[in-house]
Amino acid sequence: MNVTIRKIGNSEGVILPKELLARHNLKAGDVLNVVEEGERLALQPVDDAFERQLKAAHEIMDQYKVALQKLAE
Repeated sequence: MNVTIRKIGNSEGVILPKELLARHNLKAGDVLNVVEEGERLALQPVDDAFERQLKAAHEIMDQYKVALQKLAE
């Protein structure tokens, strides 16, 4: 499938056909991660639940940094 990079305001972007979006259950506002695989680019939906869990884990680790360092000894 070919798509064209287009000027969108001060940026540039790619318009994905609605059939493709429907097949992958995507809609406007969904966040995609761009992955570089050598010469290829791949788009992957961002798992919002995982991102929230990761953020919570970082907050806990920051809060209990000293205790975690003691446990690691």
